[in-house]
Amino acid sequence: MTAPLPSSPIASTPDTTRTRIGQEAARLFVASGYHGVSMREVAEAVGVTKPALYHHYADKESLFLALLDGAVAGLARLIDHASAQGGLAAQLDTLVSELVDSAPEQRLGLQLASELRHVSKERRQSFEAEYRRVWMGGLSALFEGASSRSELRTDLPPQMLTRAFLALIYPLVTGAPPANPQETARALLSVYLDGAKPR
Repeated sequence: MTAPLPSSPIASTPDTTRTRIGQEAARLFVASGYHGVSMREVAEAVGVTKPALYHHYADKESLFLALLDGAVAGLARLIDHASAQGGLAAQLDTLVSELVDSAPEQRLGLQLASELRHVSKERRQSFEAEYRRVWMGGLSALFEGASSRSELRTDLPPQMLTRAFLALIYPLVTGAPPANPQETARALLSVYLDGAKPR
């Protein structure tokens, strides 16, 4: 999502222009932070005028939050794909595999989220509530469903098992990627589902 784009002019449709705005804005926000980026710089990077940029986004905050909304939409797709599988093991296998495949986008979303403190309180709280609903709520639903099917141990509540799962997979999308991401992901998921004792 942050790869450099060709500098030569191209004929742009509204959809491709909006995509390019998102790509260049994400790159600039990650490189310079929220306060280090102006709408003029975004327009210049995309190759459009400021009025054309404002046609798509009312202000810098709207543009920034649109990028974060896109990241949450990606998480929602992961949850939907996992939910379509039968049984918790298959659900988590799908979720972890797709999470690793989308790790660059997940890292970008985390980097952008670190700048969230700079937007207005009301819009920040609205975004955080949506993130909790989609991601944390979606994960909780998977584990609660598994609990209702007697697929989980009963001495720990589903909420605790959800947090343990998150703690295990979080390093997959933060820091330097492992040499073999999918193999590492499968190993971590095996430890989570089967434990670390000899098999």
